[in-house]
Amino acid sequence: MNEIQTDLQAIYEEMVAWRRYLHQNPELSFHEYRTAEFVANHLRSWNIEVRTGVGGNGVVGLLRGSGDGPTVALRADMDALPIQDEKNCAYASKTAGIMHACGHDAHTSTLLGIAKVASRHRTKLKGNLVFLFQHAEEITPGGADAMIQNGALEGVDAVFGVHLWTPFPVGHVYGRPGPFMAAPDEFSIQIQGKGGHGGLPHQTVDSIYVASQLVVNLQSIVSRQVDPIEPCVVSVGSFHAGSSFNVIAETSVLNGTVRTFNAELRQDVKQRFERIVQATCEMYGASYQLDYKLGYPTVVNDAHEAERFFKVGTALFGAEATHESPLIMAGEDFAYYLHHRPGCYMFVGAGNEEAGIIYPHHHPKFDIDERSMLNAARLLLGMALDYME
Repeated sequence: MNEIQTDLQAIYEEMVAWRRYLHQNPELSFHEYRTAEFVANHLRSWNIEVRTGVGGNGVVGLLRGSGDGPTVALRADMDALPIQDEKNCAYASKTAGIMHACGHDAHTSTLLGIAKVASRHRTKLKGNLVFLFQHAEEITPGGADAMIQNGALEGVDAVFGVHLWTPFPVGHVYGRPGPFMAAPDEFSIQIQGKGGHGGLPHQTVDSIYVASQLVVNLQSIVSRQVDPIEPCVVSVGSFHAGSSFNVIAETSVLNGTVRTFNAELRQDVKQRFERIVQATCEMYGASYQLDYKLGYPTVVNDAHEAERFFKVGTALFGAEATHESPLIMAGEDFAYYLHHRPGCYMFVGAGNEEAGIIYPHHHPKFDIDERSMLNAARLLLGMALDYME
């Protein structure tokens, strides 16, 4: 199928144009109406069977090959983030306060490129391709589970996906068997104390003091209560309290995240977390409300399909550019697809220090080396074709 790989190179500039259009016109999770229409119209123009409104704003395309064989699904996410684009470039977001700060515009364009090229070679396909254009990856609950419940994986034998990743250099690809990306849980704690004059702290229950103790105490979960060889993160990301220099705050709010890979540890950390919050607040006479939300499951790659990644990646990019990835503490609702079908999620390097593409995901100046889209398309299609063979 070298001809297909050659055709991907030929439409690279078209993929870049699609990506830049989507980057200029981002839409938030559960609001990807124009993006979904953009995708569906392109798929129909290539005579690919299309379902829209799948589990929400999801789009599913089916390309039937002429030969008997398995059905392989490839997935891309479509949603943007509530972040103001601070890049100074021609394709910066035109929508105030919203931007593609995680590469989903490029994921969508990559999968469109694969669909266009594969549609030209459908008579050579030994099986079928399903294109999953997923809404709402950036928010819990995301779109993956809803799409699955709406039949997105019916008839599918295996599923593959990629994430363009700026911490990794362009030209390199990464994967691993087993647990790969963390289960991302969220928490919000509202501490209710007793407000009062800043000069009379003995007449109050200082919610800031209690919340500060909580920040410290919660860190003991990882440092002293979890096996050091088990990856685990407990991070307080925001602390909101008070409005005046001489008033002791009656209420404080902490928000943050917990990341784990082990399902048993995940529940254990949750229980320890709840006990620490209760005990700390009781110690100082404060009350509290805790909202602890379990997010996406851990992304767990099928061992056999991970082997396929190393085989295909080495053939396409060379052994020196095909790597076993470290564990990634970010979360991904691609995990749901892997609960239902064997498959593999992979990372494709998209960073380039020389070109100034150094900003992390979810940063206002986030960008990618667009050549990474061609690499991602080659890898994804290569995985699908190798599975069919």
